[in-house]
Amino acid sequence: MGIEDSYQYEMKDGLRSGENRLVLADEGAAMGDSAPSVLISLADDEGNSVSVYVLGRSPRWTAGLDAEIVVKTAFVSGRIDLALYVARLRDWADALDRLDAGEDVAWMAMSSGPSIFIQLTGERDCPEVIVEDESGSMVTVRVPLVPPDGWIADHRLRLRQVMDHWLPMLSG
Repeated sequence: MGIEDSYQYEMKDGLRSGENRLVLADEGAAMGDSAPSVLISLADDEGNSVSVYVLGRSPRWTAGLDAEIVVKTAFVSGRIDLALYVARLRDWADALDRLDAGEDVAWMAMSSGPSIFIQLTGERDCPEVIVEDESGSMVTVRVPLVPPDGWIADHRLRLRQVMDHWLPMLSG
């Protein structure tokens, strides 16, 4: 069963307080509804978070989406641009399946641009999200956080909403 037909969902708002980088896509604005823009939202009660926001179709590449990774902690905050395309979204679906099976994952590792690693038991005996920009800034950020119960199902829903909205608009 492919990613396109493997998940059932019902549409939800998807917005959380404090998310200020949400972008109303031109396609959604024309129809009066907002496009799904939060692919990943991993956060804890301590204020640590790693998010991936879909900003819209790439004006430079018709088969891709402009996105960004945003890291927020009490110590360090930052963002980095990210290109998303169908294969990367499918790889994220595979990563969610592996996480659900109790495995650590590397998403977008060994590609140009940033990588995201999720370790279910990190150096501090809690889950960690590692954002690495080896090909650009050569900076790595390790964010310990404990996601809420049901976070994998929530992220499958987010992925489904992003794919349902954006994939029909991409060529290639």
